[in-house]
Amino acid sequence: MSIWLITLWSRSAPSLLLVGLLGRQLGLRVGLQDVQTVACSRWGAPRSQGLFQDGDVVIGGLFIMHYQPPATEHDFTQLPHYKPCSGLDHAPLQYVYAMVFAVEEINHSTMLLPGVKLGYHIFDSCGQVPWALPAALSLVGGGSTSCYSTEYPEFSAGYGEEIEDRGGDQAVPLIIGGASSVTAQILSSTLGQLSVPLISYLASCPCLSDRLRYPNFFRTIPSDIYQARAVAHLAINFNWTWIGAVVANNDYGLMAIKIFQEETQGAGVCLAFVETLRRENIMSDARRAALTIQASTARVILIFTWYTDVRELFLQLTKINVTDRQFLASEAWSTSGDLLQNPSTSKVANGVLGVAIRSSSIPGFENYLKNLHPIHHPGDEFLREIWEAEFGCIPWATSLFSYVTTTKWPSHPSNNITSSPAMSVLKASLSPCNGTESLERVQNLFTDTSQLRVTYNVYLAVYAAAHALHNLLSCPDSNSPSGNNSSTCSSPNNIKPTELLQYLNNVNFTTPQGEMFYFQGADIPAKYDLVNWQSTPEGALKLVLIGRVDGFDLHLNESAIQWSTGSSQVPISVCSESCPPGTRMASRKGEPVCCFDCIPCAEGEISNKTDSPHCERCPLEFWSNAKRTACIPRQLDFLSFNETLGITLTTFAVSGATVTTAVFVVFLYYRQTPMVRANNSELSFLLLLSLKLCFLCSLVFIGRPSVWACRFQQAAFGISFVLCVSCLKVKTIVVLAAFRSARPGAEALIRWFGPGQQRGSVCFLTCIQVIICAIWLSLSPPVPRRDLGFQGLKVTLECAMTSVVGFSLVLGYIGLLACTCLILAFLARKLPDNFNEAKLITFSMLIFCAVWVAFVPAYVSSPGKYTVAVEIFAILASSYGLLFCIFAPKCFIILLRPEKNTKKHLMAR
Repeated sequence: MSIWLITLWSRSAPSLLLVGLLGRQLGLRVGLQDVQTVACSRWGAPRSQGLFQDGDVVIGGLFIMHYQPPATEHDFTQLPHYKPCSGLDHAPLQYVYAMVFAVEEINHSTMLLPGVKLGYHIFDSCGQVPWALPAALSLVGGGSTSCYSTEYPEFSAGYGEEIEDRGGDQAVPLIIGGASSVTAQILSSTLGQLSVPLISYLASCPCLSDRLRYPNFFRTIPSDIYQARAVAHLAINFNWTWIGAVVANNDYGLMAIKIFQEETQGAGVCLAFVETLRRENIMSDARRAALTIQASTARVILIFTWYTDVRELFLQLTKINVTDRQFLASEAWSTSGDLLQNPSTSKVANGVLGVAIRSSSIPGFENYLKNLHPIHHPGDEFLREIWEAEFGCIPWATSLFSYVTTTKWPSHPSNNITSSPAMSVLKASLSPCNGTESLERVQNLFTDTSQLRVTYNVYLAVYAAAHALHNLLSCPDSNSPSGNNSSTCSSPNNIKPTELLQYLNNVNFTTPQGEMFYFQGADIPAKYDLVNWQSTPEGALKLVLIGRVDGFDLHLNESAIQWSTGSSQVPISVCSESCPPGTRMASRKGEPVCCFDCIPCAEGEISNKTDSPHCERCPLEFWSNAKRTACIPRQLDFLSFNETLGITLTTFAVSGATVTTAVFVVFLYYRQTPMVRANNSELSFLLLLSLKLCFLCSLVFIGRPSVWACRFQQAAFGISFVLCVSCLKVKTIVVLAAFRSARPGAEALIRWFGPGQQRGSVCFLTCIQVIICAIWLSLSPPVPRRDLGFQGLKVTLECAMTSVVGFSLVLGYIGLLACTCLILAFLARKLPDNFNEAKLITFSMLIFCAVWVAFVPAYVSSPGKYTVAVEIFAILASSYGLLFCIFAPKCFIILLRPEKNTKKHLMAR
């Protein structure tokens, strides 16, 4: 592009200073020898392709009024022989007249620029950078037709200095234009060398906010960063976590999706896919994107691209009948009339939710547009084209001819509209207008003022320029940005762009609509409209305002939204359904974080909110409820008399005590018989009493543990069993002594171990256990305690052994007596007698020892209240073993075989 620029400027008549500046901006080495001669002809757009009004101060304007460049667009060497652009675009033409209207409004104001007439020079750029750049340079250069010197010192002349014979049009100190971001970047870089401000009404690239690269650039449209953030906030607001994206394959689309991802990071929003569209391959790219949308589970699709690309995408979606997607629109197509009025894509486009350039009203502008008439604007070529297109006639042909032939622009055959082939054909096919034509009843994009968006941005740009000029021309210069209070004031004929640039940076005013306006660097505070495409009863789509975006604040009327599904319910677009309370999210391997499984919380853990990333453990005294949604206090659990296990153990204990009592009664009734009197009946009665105590002490272990219950149960258990085993041990010793006394010289043994010594031995052995229990219970007794270590809804209330040593001594002493008794009974088992009680004691002690050996591991490993149940079971099992092994055979003889209850029979060998 740099080569044709040099060719272009070397064959036209701009200031050579501009050529050198732009050459340096583009990184070219432009030598003076490359520009030998300069044609003395005007360069830039001819007067027939623009609107002009002279004034004390003239501002420039660049607009895309035609969308078809001339046929010679690539023959840049023929630029002076300019052929007009064609294909008038109604919407940008409204922007042009918004600038004209604003200038006329300011000129009629007594508060803004009083005594100063504001003029304008507006050119058509045809939407092409090669035409916008020369037009801009023509505006800032003044469009002189005189020849300039080609000596090197003339290149270094400043913008504000007069160059030889600078006649012609007045140079503009400021330009409103740069409809696209690319055009704005090139214009700003070029004009920045001259410090000429450029105010864009539509360039939204975030790159233009860089004040180091573009210090002279301003805009009245927010940066695209803010609309990407607004769309991200919409997705977060409606809990859309699974979104597809279709973006333009350029800075506009790629930057927007990057900002969207950054803004939604941490909010759980994921992109299901990102499809890019290229203008040169729009058919195939749109088809591919449509198939991706159809295959995806995402129900919300974000689209950041130009409306022509969206139109092709919607056509492809219509072909494959995809009509249930909710689309999020960027401002590039959210208000596109072409899409709204396209019946072939209405089913796909229904319910579109988008961010749009904010709209505002301009009082009097609608009447101004509808009252436009060629007869009042004889030099307005654009108005003539509107008349020809709308009414099919040639307005005021005579006046037009007069204007063209008397124009001060260089007379070249190509510039003479009346002599051009196009004009000849036009005049041959159209008849003159009758003068009754009016725009009052015309309905098109030019006359539609229902939602002024870009038009209002142009309006604001003119007012920003006017306020900066007003501050610059005000005297004394007390508000100077530089703080220099000088008595010398700037005059309309001596406005330096560098000074105007300083004032523009500090402009701050209230618009006629009552809004505060100021620049933040190159930008203005971000404000957007939120729009919704809603179907009408006729089947067409209409644009409805449903909210606004003000900075980071989202003001939305959700009840006014019509969704693509046709219902009032917000569409759901998620990869995985939300995890309800009581579950947690578990990411799927290799998939985005939005795709997950819901795992129920474990026992003792809860999650009380939706989509909880983890479960929280309940405090020790609490447990999770059945739904795992709340922690509830753990219920106290202990072995009670009301539960099945407690009732069963109680029954066995009472039954054992009853049987023992019955045996005691039988023995007491038959106390004179040999069977009862044999082997010291007192010990037998004492043994039965101790067994009854053993059965009854197990009842102390059942019920709610208390301080005294914990102390008494272990003492009762230890003393009762020691008493029982002591009686058995003494009875075994008596058996051994009785048989040993039959030997010569052994009579003294039985006399020495008589009834008194037997009772004393039982008492002595029992007292030792009493002393152990007393010391244990006085120093470190068992206490009631909640066992929080057991995981479950219930917390066990148990008697905790604060001293394991004391409990071990109690059990150890019982075990020592039992083992001693077992050994003695085992030694006496074969003594000659028909009824040897030592055999019964041996069997009973074997059962006793087996039960308590098994008790230890069962006691240690049993959880909660089952620890107590194990101990009760051991007490009952050993007690029943002793009762039945020792007394069952005797009761059998006493009650059922009385003939054997004789001394002769008992002593028989």
